[in-house]
Amino acid sequence: MKVRLLFSLFLFLLLDASAQRAKYNFNSDWKVLIGDPAGADAATFADQSWKKVTLPHAWNEDAAFKKDIVDHPTGIAWYRKHFKLPSSAKGQKVFLEFEGVRQAGEFYLNGVKIGLHENGAMAFGFDVTNVVKTGGEENVLAVRTDNDWNYREKATNSKYQWEDKNFNANYGGINKNVYLHVAPKLYQTLPLFSNLGTTGVYVYANDFNIKGKSATVHAESQVKNETGQPQQVVYEVTITDLNNKPVKTFSGEKVTLAPGETKTIKASSKVENLNFWSWGYGYLYDVKTELKVNNQAVDAVVTKTGFRKTAFENGMIYLNDRVIMVHGYAQRTSNEWPGVGLSVPAWLSDYSNNLMVESGGNLVRWMHIAPWKQDVESCDRVGLLQAMPAGDAEKDVEGVRWDQRKAVMRDAIIYNKNNPSIIFYECGNESISEPHMAEMKAIRDQYDPKGGRAIGSREMLNSKIAEYGGEMLYTNKSAHIPLWAMEYSRDEGSRKYWDEFSPPYHKDGDGPLHNGQPAAVYNRNMESQAVENVKRWFEFWNERPGTGKRVSSGGVNIIWSESNTHHRGEENFRRSGEVDAMRIKKQNFFAHQVMWNGWVVPEKQSLHIVGHWNYAPGVKKDIYVISTSEKVELKVNGKSLGFGTKSDGFLFTFKNIEWKAGNISAVGYDGNNKQICTNSIQTVGAPAALRLTQIKRPTDFVANGQDLALVEVEVVDAKGNRVPTALNMIHYTLDGPAEWRGGIAMGPDNYVLAKSFPVEGGVNRFLIRSTTTPGTITIKATSEGLKAATLTLATKPFKVENGLATTLPAAGLPSILDRGPTPSTPSYTMTRTPLAIVGATAGANADSASFSFDDNELSDWVNDGKLSTAWIEYTLEREATVNEVTLKLNNFRSRVYPLVIMVDGKEVFRGNTQTSLGYYTINCTPQKGSKVRIQLTGATATNGSNTGVEVNGKKLDDGVARDDAKAKGTLSIIEAEIYEGLPGAAKTASSKK
Repeated sequence: MKVRLLFSLFLFLLLDASAQRAKYNFNSDWKVLIGDPAGADAATFADQSWKKVTLPHAWNEDAAFKKDIVDHPTGIAWYRKHFKLPSSAKGQKVFLEFEGVRQAGEFYLNGVKIGLHENGAMAFGFDVTNVVKTGGEENVLAVRTDNDWNYREKATNSKYQWEDKNFNANYGGINKNVYLHVAPKLYQTLPLFSNLGTTGVYVYANDFNIKGKSATVHAESQVKNETGQPQQVVYEVTITDLNNKPVKTFSGEKVTLAPGETKTIKASSKVENLNFWSWGYGYLYDVKTELKVNNQAVDAVVTKTGFRKTAFENGMIYLNDRVIMVHGYAQRTSNEWPGVGLSVPAWLSDYSNNLMVESGGNLVRWMHIAPWKQDVESCDRVGLLQAMPAGDAEKDVEGVRWDQRKAVMRDAIIYNKNNPSIIFYECGNESISEPHMAEMKAIRDQYDPKGGRAIGSREMLNSKIAEYGGEMLYTNKSAHIPLWAMEYSRDEGSRKYWDEFSPPYHKDGDGPLHNGQPAAVYNRNMESQAVENVKRWFEFWNERPGTGKRVSSGGVNIIWSESNTHHRGEENFRRSGEVDAMRIKKQNFFAHQVMWNGWVVPEKQSLHIVGHWNYAPGVKKDIYVISTSEKVELKVNGKSLGFGTKSDGFLFTFKNIEWKAGNISAVGYDGNNKQICTNSIQTVGAPAALRLTQIKRPTDFVANGQDLALVEVEVVDAKGNRVPTALNMIHYTLDGPAEWRGGIAMGPDNYVLAKSFPVEGGVNRFLIRSTTTPGTITIKATSEGLKAATLTLATKPFKVENGLATTLPAAGLPSILDRGPTPSTPSYTMTRTPLAIVGATAGANADSASFSFDDNELSDWVNDGKLSTAWIEYTLEREATVNEVTLKLNNFRSRVYPLVIMVDGKEVFRGNTQTSLGYYTINCTPQKGSKVRIQLTGATATNGSNTGVEVNGKKLDDGVARDDAKAKGTLSIIEAEIYEGLPGAAKTASSKK
């Protein structure tokens, strides 16, 4: 009997050892029906007439950019899929993984309800082992989705806070990827807490030696034993590099798991010759974690991850021991495209996200809702840092809605904890309470304690718990946690409008009222929007690391690409992107590319001439050049027109330049008059022909029913140059196994899905979708008076067997390493020396004088409103030569203060401050001393052009909560900083003039 039991156990272990985990692409062979037919959950329901689709697929995708966000179609839609599992799945565990549905889904397998998911934001899973059929028998999965804007959680009757018509574009149904997993009964769990309650594999590193290229790599897996027998397990880890070469193999101790037990098992080892993940350097490793029984592998999971070192201290962000000032984009998580919505193939996610890096962006702050896994993994590959929210709207909440937010943050952290590009967890789009911050931090510490990620929220300027913060639009500084602006420069403007002198001759700012008020800043042209973006960025850059003890950590511009979310301008979608909805570059893109080509300061010299050089005779206009140079010279047809007026650090203005056919060029010089960069623009000939070009992609165009080709159309002259002023209407025909998804342009329904729509600025793009039939596709473009163009594409076969595919959606997509590894040199040098303030006296309220230098932007010193008491005097740590005084004054956006500054009784400045996004630096006559007195000399004044009022009438933050608008004799200082110049150091470019 004993021998028989031992033999049975040996046979069980032998069988278990041969069972290997499989992950299938579960996106193919679905059907969808809009409506709610009775009995659609049943396996025998007749669905032969339903529309065939490949996931991801939003059933209301046709509305993307065609309709205002508030008009996105909602309701019930059913999805059904017939599939078969191979015989090898018999006796194994079977799981379904959904990256997400919108808003809620009820799930049925073979007529049995397997679960519910309702938050519309995060991934979830189901254990279907006891319901699924194997051995070639057919299974039917049915999903009832409901994307009602007013959907309420069934258990609580509460709406989710992020079901918001302002920002959460409503692409309904199964709009993200789905996978099926087959695993042995001794297995590593999936990182899907909703429904499964499991946390999966966790890989991280510490003990970094960046210069020595080594770190200690840790792997740990939550393991379940459902074999019915005790199991002795050895945990083995193998790290493989991008070239598929093994880097290191190491093991943990042998662990015994009792029947039914769940246990986390671990291993770690020092690893040499590592390539560290970095900005624009998406170096990733495959970390295979294996469970071995009797020296046989019974389960293996491959986690793709990267290793990087982070720190968040001294008001700065450190990546691989180098300070990085964040500059990038606040992007709607939908990240959508016209006629498709968010459900794009993975290569297109990489294309869009890598353009952010190409523009100089190093961080994307996804807004309000956790990004889907495809975008998270895409940022890993392209080397784009991420700030990951979970789910919120605009304010802190209590009760059920707070519990919902915590649950989504928990799920998002567990699901994404191995993605190196995530360096911030964001708990709210506004400040949250300290107890709530502590709760969120505890979730991070439970599920991702070693991942090197800061957790915080928007604002949180004086939090003792948050690890980062920053306001929406303004410059914040800190010597403690990093503070960065989270959605600055929200102005909007169409790509169609170059300037006031180009067809269609749109006067800058012209457009409809918004809520009954003028909305000029939301109807800009590309030229004025690019200039405004320079001005906005300069205020953050002017307070960059290297300018003192208290610094700004940067900011992100809202938004990256045009978005089908709330809008204030001429169109029914948001147009504040640096690229349009088809990812065609706007002038903003090139402005950022110049200013953002370094970690803190620009590390490559460059310039960009804003606009084109195709005007009518007699046109005279201002020309703007954006450059890192000290000075810029402009030439027309080789003739110098002199040097431009420099302002805002990077902007050079040349007034009233007359157009002449030929070329316009700009030359940048350094401080020693050495030429360091140049660029030119040519006059282009009349429109002559069309040109069609497929946007380059790294993988084949496959016939899976969901892949997309992105095609560009241009109007060109006889020499093949794009005509920048062309607005021709283009007509398209499509032949072959493909579906037209079209593009977008200003006009009826934004021309979404139309087969005739115009170019704007001589260019446009469109999408075509593959079918499940491979073959040749021919696209022809015609336009009156222009030579036609034809493009031929071919789709490759995509293998699907019984509803399962082994090729995963992101297969074959490369890591992009263009920027190279983190430089070993410092990213900044000190430009001035901060002088510590050790005490202060004041004309009134002297007991609160220290609030003006306490590194807390929510506190201030203010006098009693009398001009005679409107002074404060600081005592410095030592006698020094004072060169600059930097102030954050209350009502910084809207009020001008006449001041006199004295050092040891000697006047070093007399004049007016300027309005700003936070801080204003005053250049003083250098004077040695130990006491600095700042005094108001007269009534303050309101700057009517910058009152800080939104077009909806809401007053934006303008300092501390108290309103000093009517107190003419009030001096209110939020933060004061005093600086000594460094010998030979360049001054901070503080002046806006």
